[in-house]
Amino acid sequence: MSIVVQGVSKSYGEQKALNNITFEVKTGEIVGFIGPNGAGKSTMMKIITGFIPASSGNVIVNGMAVESDNQEIKKQIGYLPENNPLYPEMYVREYLGFVASIYKTGLPVKQQTDNIIALTGLAPEQNKKIGSLSKGYRQRVGLAQALIHNPAVLILDEATTGLDPNQIVEIRNLIKEAGKEKTVLLSTHIMQEVEAICNRVIIIDKGVIVADEEKSNIYSKIKRHGQVISVEFDKEISDSDLSAIANVSSVKRIRNNTWIIEAEGDEDIRPDLFNFAVKNSLTVLSMNKQESNLEEVFRHLTNG
Repeated sequence: MSIVVQGVSKSYGEQKALNNITFEVKTGEIVGFIGPNGAGKSTMMKIITGFIPASSGNVIVNGMAVESDNQEIKKQIGYLPENNPLYPEMYVREYLGFVASIYKTGLPVKQQTDNIIALTGLAPEQNKKIGSLSKGYRQRVGLAQALIHNPAVLILDEATTGLDPNQIVEIRNLIKEAGKEKTVLLSTHIMQEVEAICNRVIIIDKGVIVADEEKSNIYSKIKRHGQVISVEFDKEISDSDLSAIANVSSVKRIRNNTWIIEAEGDEDIRPDLFNFAVKNSLTVLSMNKQESNLEEVFRHLTNG
């Protein structure tokens, strides 16, 4: 096991930020660690990385207890905190060389710096001061410093904040590639990032884990009563005609000839909608059964 969290609690005076948290993350897993603001995500990450101590419980990283092997564990962890602290007066290449020299991996600093600049797409900006970079490129520098020593464990807090859509895809691919041989714990408020990158999801709320599931199973946390279908026809049709279809409970036009139809029961009504179209000389341009998504699960479990 790369990360083992056993009964961890953390209190700040009378306020309990974490309450008896337990989970494990194995090598090769990319786990999304999500929750509302103030749920305890960043506190848990700081405890795993050894920046703050737990009030009780244990954290073991690669077989070493964080409390007793703090410095050794930090060599094995790459950490990108939410606020991404950097030295704005330093040049990109200078800063990454500085970080590489701290870890003392035994590899030439220049080689490490060249490799990480190429890996994170920082070559066009490598001779600029960090303070002059866009927010997206500063985020890349933060990710580069987390990866430069080739850590076994990668802890990422809001890794894609401030990136444009093209950069997000590039960073996603980088994280996915890293996740093939590393342990990755990713915290983000962007549900699409978790759905695109992670293979497991942990949801925390008010310091307590409320879900820990493989991504394919997390949607079962919501039990829908009935079904929701979106359908587009080629011609105008009245809402009342659609409402007359068996088991249809609600019809809502969202644009032109496109409707959202809610139906009772578990029996798929799409064949009935198709037969309705044939009977009324309509062409079905699109028809989709809407499934639960991660945002819906998140809101349900955290009372959002």
